[in-house]
Amino acid sequence: MNTLLLVLHILICLALIGIVLIQGGKGAEVGAAFGAGGSNTIFGASGGQSFLSKMTTGVAVIFMLTSLALAIFWSQPGATSIMPEHVSPISAPAAMPVLDTPPAPPAEDTK
Repeated sequence: MNTLLLVLHILICLALIGIVLIQGGKGAEVGAAFGAGGSNTIFGASGGQSFLSKMTTGVAVIFMLTSLALAIFWSQPGATSIMPEHVSPISAPAAMPVLDTPPAPPAEDTK
């Protein structure tokens, strides 16, 4: 069940990315041909909702539901994780060695 839901979630994710990418910008609608201010008022105050924006909303809702379902299924006891059980801690870098001898004095100039 988890595998099927995960595959569906990934497909929905790719579909959502594709739908958003093929949509035009805010000014690329039919009303943009009538001038800069015409694109906001051609369909009224609320604007027209195209098929792609309705599809985006639907796919986004399905994406949220599959995300929630995956979170619920994987939070139950006995669910497997993609993370290993025992992760070795990252060791700290070795400290710089302390020199016992003092640094050499600067050379004197003899002119």
